[in-house]
Amino acid sequence: MNNNFAPILLGTVLCVSAGNLMAQEASSCKTIRIADIGWVDNAANNSILEVLAEGLGYQPKKTMVSLPITLAAIQKKQMDVYLDYWSPSTDETVQPYRDKKSVKISEQPNMRGAKYTLAVPTYLYEKGLQDFADIPRFKEALNGKIHGIEAGSGGNKQLNRIIADNQFGLGDFKLIESSEAAMRTAVARAIKREEAIVFLAWSPHPMNLQFDMTYLSGGDDYFGPNYGAAEVYTITATDYDERCPNAAKLVANLTYTTDMEAALMDRIMAREEPVAVARDWIKSNPQWLDTWLADVTTLDGQNGLDAVKVHLGL
Repeated sequence: MNNNFAPILLGTVLCVSAGNLMAQEASSCKTIRIADIGWVDNAANNSILEVLAEGLGYQPKKTMVSLPITLAAIQKKQMDVYLDYWSPSTDETVQPYRDKKSVKISEQPNMRGAKYTLAVPTYLYEKGLQDFADIPRFKEALNGKIHGIEAGSGGNKQLNRIIADNQFGLGDFKLIESSEAAMRTAVARAIKREEAIVFLAWSPHPMNLQFDMTYLSGGDDYFGPNYGAAEVYTITATDYDERCPNAAKLVANLTYTTDMEAALMDRIMAREEPVAVARDWIKSNPQWLDTWLADVTTLDGQNGLDAVKVHLGL
């Protein structure tokens, strides 16, 4: 070998080595701390992240908490990721953190085409309960109740505002705050008996297939126009992309469609294990890996796409 080339070759090796070293994530980033607020769509989002993260050598860790606690924990760097910020329905809860810039909100939504507002069984809609302003006329049949989800959720906050301000004549109504699962059980029971019920509903969600239901008009000032048309955003700790740039890139790459979500949620609601559901869905739709894993490596700096394909047996 001509010795004149030795410095050049040595420099190349050092650069490659340095590049590989720079691509490796800090060991403190191995655990990806994910918020789970108990919604089925949140379980669907999280399960995709879990499968990909495991294939890349990370250890995803979900913690079940409410939305207010989620935001406080991300602000304090006690959690890293929340994939289910629905806007505008939960804007009021998120706004103080946005104002203080104490959490990082993705510039682009991770899902478009969602919606979130009140709904009723279609047989009740056909009887005339078609708008928020129609609800008081059915007060006796509804037992003066509106069925929400867990306390502190964005939808419940909007409904509590409506009741407190006596908007639409709903000042005497009571909001039933429980959980998504309890709300769905109440709706299923009412529909089976053909009873009156008004409840928080959203898409994507298998409830739209499970129930013959219709969304109410009139709630634009509280849930947004076009029946609460919504976009879903990702929230991370403010320093996450600096502290764990590769994991943060993976999180930033995650986008979903309403059809994808509905397919995942349908099986999760049938009590299948969410990560197993996500694994099956990805194996049937591997083209999504190119989007989700663009410019993402494994924890130790290897090719991310190849590693996840091996992990999935593709």
